[in-house]
Amino acid sequence: MTTTVPADVLRQVRRLELRTRRLVDSRFAGDYRSLFKGQGMEFAEVREYQPGDEVRTIDWNVSARMGRPFVKRYVEERELTVMLALDVSGSAAFGTEARAKSELITELAAVLALAAVRNNDRIGLLCFTDRVEHAVPPRKGRRHALRLVRDLLSVEPQGTRTAFAPALERLGRLLPHRSVVFVCSDFQGADLDRPLSLLAQRHDVIAITIEDPAERRLPDVGVARLIDPESGETVEVDTSDPAVRDWFNAQVDAEERARQSLFGRLGIDEVLVRTDTGYVEPLLSFFQARARRAHGAVRAVARPSPAGSAA
Repeated sequence: MTTTVPADVLRQVRRLELRTRRLVDSRFAGDYRSLFKGQGMEFAEVREYQPGDEVRTIDWNVSARMGRPFVKRYVEERELTVMLALDVSGSAAFGTEARAKSELITELAAVLALAAVRNNDRIGLLCFTDRVEHAVPPRKGRRHALRLVRDLLSVEPQGTRTAFAPALERLGRLLPHRSVVFVCSDFQGADLDRPLSLLAQRHDVIAITIEDPAERRLPDVGVARLIDPESGETVEVDTSDPAVRDWFNAQVDAEERARQSLFGRLGIDEVLVRTDTGYVEPLLSFFQARARRAHGAVRAVARPSPAGSAA
C-alpha cells in the first residue's frame, strides 16, 4: 500500500462517502443501532432494593452489612468492535450486471464502516485472497472510516485464489475481545469449516454472501469458453446440452445447501446479496429480523428476486 494516494482514488472516496452517508443517515442508522445490543452487561452501582426488583439481582454481601436488601444494577455495554473481512480474490472481479461483485463489496463495506463510527463503534478492515492482503486494526472516528474506504479502493491484491484459513486466523490475533465480524465473500473456497468454526466460537460472525445471477444458472448459448478467474484455467463447455446445464445447476444448488448447513450449524447469520438487486434491502431486512429476536441466529435466508433495487 503506497503512502501517496492518487487523486482519482480520493475522488472515488468522496463520491462513495456522499452516496453511502445518505443511506446511513436515511435508512441504516436506527436499524444498525438496534441490531447490536452490546456485548454484555457492565456493573454500574449498588442501590437499595425497591418493590419489583428481581430477587436474583440482590447483592447478599452488601445487604448483610447494611441490614436491609440492596441490588446490583447493570448497564448494557454499547460500544462495539466491528471488523470487516473482505474477499478480494479473482472471483470478486466477476460481474454480469451493473457492477462487479468487488464494487458491491466496496460500497457495502463503506456503509457498514460509516454506520459503525456514527454509533461510536470501533471499525477495522482485513482484505484477503489466499493470504492476508491488507489489515487495519479497529479504531474509532470518521477519518479512520474514510481511511478504510481509501485503502479498500487502493489495495492491489497479490493473490487471485481464495483461502479462508490465513485470514480468519489473523482475525483471531487482531481481535482479543469478542467482536462483530462481517465476512463478505462469494464463499467459493473449500476451507470454510474449521476456520469459521474457530472464529464463531469467540466472535459474532455475520456472513455476507455476494453472488451474480450468472453464477446460479448456466445459460444455453452453445459452446462457451469459461475462464476460472482465480486459477486461470480455461475449459470449453457445450451449454446447449441439457445434461451439462442440469449438472452445473445441481452443483450450484448442492454448494448452497452445504454452505447454509454450515452456517446454521455454527450459528452464523447469513445475508445474501446479488449484483442485480443490490445490498440495501437484504441488509435492512437482516437488521430488522435480527433486532426482533432475543437469541439465536437467522438461519433461513430468503433468496432475493431478480427484480429490485440495484443500490
